[in-house]
Order: sequence, then C-alpha cells, then structure tokens
Amino acid sequence: MKVKDAMKQPFVIEKDISFSEAAKIMSSKGIGSLIVVSKGMLKGIITEGDLIKNFNKNGKISSAMNKNVISIDPKEDMTAALAVMRENKIKHLPVVEDSKLIGIITLTDIAANADELEEDFFFD
Repeated sequence: MKVKDAMKQPFVIEKDISFSEAAKIMSSKGIGSLIVVSKGMLKGIITEGDLIKNFNKNGKISSAMNKNVISIDPKEDMTAALAVMRENKIKHLPVVEDSKLIGIITLTDIAANADELEEDFFFD
C-alpha cells in the first residue's frame, strides 16, 4: 500500500498563531499535529507534545515548532513511512510531492492499515 492511499489532508496554520489557538484547533479537530506555513510554504510542524513542553510560554507557535520537517513522497510504500517514523522517533509525517505539501500520514493511519504492511517489516 502506498502512502498516498492512507494519507489525510493536513490541518495547516500560519506561524504567527498563539499556543492556545493551536491547542484549540488540535482539540476541536481531534488531531495531534498542525503543519505550519508562511505564505503557502512549509515552515514547520507543531505537535501536541511540543505544546505540552512549551505550555508556560507565551507567544507564537513559531518559537516551539519543529523547523526541520522530515517528509515523505506519496508514492513510497507505507512500510517506508513507518521506517522513517521509527528512525526519526516521530509520529506525524508530512507528505510532499514536487515541493508541495499534499497530505500527512500518522502512526494512527499506519496502524489502521497494518494488514496491508509487509509482515517481514515487523520481524527484522
């Protein structure tokens, strides 16, 4: 199964919103991450873990977001996505094609499609 078959539309925010605004969006949408953009360009990702670590900070999410975003191509297999997540200890992986953000795949998405993964992957 390819990443494009399991990915979802990402929730995108601008980098100048506050921590409380980001938390409200995540809570209302039932999601664990937001993709941060500025003028349509991918600038970072902020996760619920980032919000918790920076709970006492005031200001904008740009001060706490991860700016070194690891992404994956939609044509990659889901086992490749899981390998990238495991190697980098991340749970949210933006999907980028031709330098454009087109989706996001999470550990939850992969778990929901676990029967489609190569069995050998789990028994390295």
